[in-house]
Amino acid sequence: MKILVCVTSVPDTITKITLTDNNTKLNKAGVQFITGPYDDYALSRAVELKEQLGGTVTVLNVGESDAEPVIRKCLAIGADDAIRVNAEPTDAYFVAEQIAAIAKENGYDLILMGRESIDYNGGQVHGIVGEMLGIPSISPVMKLAIAGTTAQITREIEGGHEELEAGLPLVLGCQEPIAEWKIPNMRGIMSARTKPLKVVEPTGKDTLTQISNYELPPARGACKMIPASEAETLIKLLRTEAKVL
Repeated sequence: MKILVCVTSVPDTITKITLTDNNTKLNKAGVQFITGPYDDYALSRAVELKEQLGGTVTVLNVGESDAEPVIRKCLAIGADDAIRVNAEPTDAYFVAEQIAAIAKENGYDLILMGRESIDYNGGQVHGIVGEMLGIPSISPVMKLAIAGTTAQITREIEGGHEELEAGLPLVLGCQEPIAEWKIPNMRGIMSARTKPLKVVEPTGKDTLTQISNYELPPARGACKMIPASEAETLIKLLRTEAKVL
């Protein structure tokens, strides 16, 4: 089985974000980048499937050279090789176009990615990739098993879960608890240094969206501490200032 896992390189959630170029770009200086958390689940399940069924796992990232430490971590976790499309991933359609081109060229049985990235949180790429390839796309997937050429899937829906079956190939957007996160061990870290990482130029230049500007959330207001004995004061403030009562 050939599995393609698409990963994003995103700012760590504890990183303090600043903007540059008139608030149109993220200032990358001093920012710690990590694998998208949902992508981590997709990669972990791919490695488990490879161990169970045999085959290969290829990691794909659409990003610039500063994403390579994140890619090497994925190789250390258990991916066999990696591809980096040398482009800034600012548009969902553009990213999906790159993934679809790589998938068409290499004929993967299964394409896994996170349900969404945690930078843009669009949740669009898996659906666009499925449409471009003419194969099913399902998200968010919580459980995945493979029996022959059939995928057995549990998907989260409003108010419950949905059990599905779909034939390979297909595209899945993954979330917890599809697998447990894997932490690279020393052997994996050492082997990742010699695993192939191929850099290719993007196919096409189609972008359907542009960033006009970003805005940081407003600073938090001061906190007022009300003694437990002054419940009436608290109620008054909730009504007149917070206006939640």
